[in-house]
Amino acid sequence: MSKRHVLVTGGAGYVGAVLIPKLLDAGYEVTVLDLFIYGEDVLPKHERLRTVKGDIRDIEAVKDALTGCDSVIHLACISNDPSFELDPGLGKSINFDCFRPLVRAAKAAGVNRFIYASSSSVYGIKEGVEVTEELELEPLTDYSKFKAMCEAVLEEEREPGFVTLTLRPATVCGYSPRQRLDVVVNILTNHAVHNHKIKVFGGEQLRPNIHIEDMCDLYLLALEAPDEMIDGKVFNAGYENHKVRELAETVKKAVGDDVEMVVEPTDDNRSYHVSSAKIAKELGFTPKHTIAEAVEGLVAAFRDGRLPDALNDPRYYNIRMMQKIDLK
Repeated sequence: MSKRHVLVTGGAGYVGAVLIPKLLDAGYEVTVLDLFIYGEDVLPKHERLRTVKGDIRDIEAVKDALTGCDSVIHLACISNDPSFELDPGLGKSINFDCFRPLVRAAKAAGVNRFIYASSSSVYGIKEGVEVTEELELEPLTDYSKFKAMCEAVLEEEREPGFVTLTLRPATVCGYSPRQRLDVVVNILTNHAVHNHKIKVFGGEQLRPNIHIEDMCDLYLLALEAPDEMIDGKVFNAGYENHKVRELAETVKKAVGDDVEMVVEPTDDNRSYHVSSAKIAKELGFTPKHTIAEAVEGLVAAFRDGRLPDALNDPRYYNIRMMQKIDLK
């Protein structure tokens, strides 16, 4: 398959900042559409990279960004439940209302492959079972509900010559030039390094995670896969299902024995075991990086100064940054 021209919405976000260099290294032409609220410097300068500073709710910005593109990886969203709950109307406008217009604009621009980043949270709570793609979706929050609704819209818009793929990632973890420190593994590592203390709420709940490098490698695989292997498909994308307590122990081992681990009760007992057997069988995708490697990468970044003021700087925390700039 010839190298494509890819539009990555939200390409200056946590995952995008790792994905874009990989796409460029692989020879792709890349356009990024993003508000760049976490900084203009998270992406490399490159002759095959075009950046469009704009909002995915602005259809003219979308049309501009789609110029010359034949593939889309749609990452842009208000991500995770607390950020969404900060302003539900804003979340709906970004995560759902503009989705069908984006898909239709992509089709009109001649895009022939559309890859959507959904979430494993669309399943809700599935106690004691392997969470496979065939299970009913029971989203518990607006964030996950709109993810599920976008999946349905994408299937409705699918047609011959417009290949669609939905990925349902587990929680992504590890180092990125646009770092997030508000997801579980990254939170635990940050507090272990800087406070020498980590709080574990509950501890027995299972939480699926995937290393950011593996997630980005999967997007590249999704661009390369033959149409018939991915068209209309839905795949979970996880790796390790660990108890929260085990994640904390992994962090403590990487950071040092002087880290105190405090277990506290919680009323959030959500526990789920995401199966990634289907994607291994059908696409041959198996993650290569462990959660321990994600922790070690973060520890190195904290200690060599790549993540200054990690406990306080709002750019590492979606909610704090959205509040700071008063995103509307």
